[in-house]
Amino acid sequence: MKFVTAISLIGAASAFAPSQQTVRTQTSLNLWGEPPQKDGEKGEMSKAIPFVPRPKLLDGTLAGDVGFDPFGFAGADKQSLVYMREAEIKHSRLAMLAVVGWPLAELWDKPLADELGLPSLLTKTGESPSLLNGGLDKVDVAYWVAVAALAGIVELENADAKEAKGKDYVPGDCNFDPLKLFPEDKAGQMAMQTKEIKHGRIAMMAILGFAIQEAIYGTPVVAETPFFFQPAF
Repeated sequence: MKFVTAISLIGAASAFAPSQQTVRTQTSLNLWGEPPQKDGEKGEMSKAIPFVPRPKLLDGTLAGDVGFDPFGFAGADKQSLVYMREAEIKHSRLAMLAVVGWPLAELWDKPLADELGLPSLLTKTGESPSLLNGGLDKVDVAYWVAVAALAGIVELENADAKEAKGKDYVPGDCNFDPLKLFPEDKAGQMAMQTKEIKHGRIAMMAILGFAIQEAIYGTPVVAETPFFFQPAF
C-alpha cells in the first residue's frame, strides 16, 4: 500500500514538472542593444567596441554607424532608429553653428556693440549668454521670434522632403544645398554624410564643454584657451 501511495505521489508531482522534451532557452539582458543574431549564434561584432555584439538595428546602413549604442537609444525598430538619427543630425547642425558662434560672440560682440553704440550682450565677465551663464534676458524678443520662424521654415521644408522623396528620403534632408556640395554618386553621398555626422558629434561635445567650463570657472572660453582663438604672433 505504501508503495502504491509513493508511486501515486511521484506521478502527481511529475505532472507539474517540465517535460524532458521542452527546449530550455536562456535570455540575457544586453546593455549594448539586441545582438544581430539569436543567442548562441556567431554574429558580427561592433566596430566601436570589438568585444561586444553589434546591435541588431545598427547594420551600417546609416552614415557614421559603427555599432555603438550603449544605452539602447536606437530603439526597437527601424522607425525609431530613423527618428533618433533625425534628432541627432539636427542637433549636430545646431551644435556646429553654436560652437562657431559662441567664441565669435565673445571676441566680436563688445567691439561691434561699442562701434554701433549698442549695449553688449555678454555677461560682466565677457561670457556668451546661456542658461548657465545667464544674460539671455538681454536678448531682444525679435531675435527669438526670428529664430522660431526660421526653425518652423526648416521643419516645413523637412516635412516636404519626406513626403516628396518617400523611400529615397535621407534623415535630415531639408532640401537645402545652395552650393551643391552634396555629391551625385552614392559613395560620395555616404562620405559626405559621414563627415557631417562626425563633425556634428564633436561639436555637440564641444559646445557642452564650453557651457560647463564657463559655468565652473567664470571665464570666457576665448580667455581660458586663448591659443585656439587668438593669433600666435
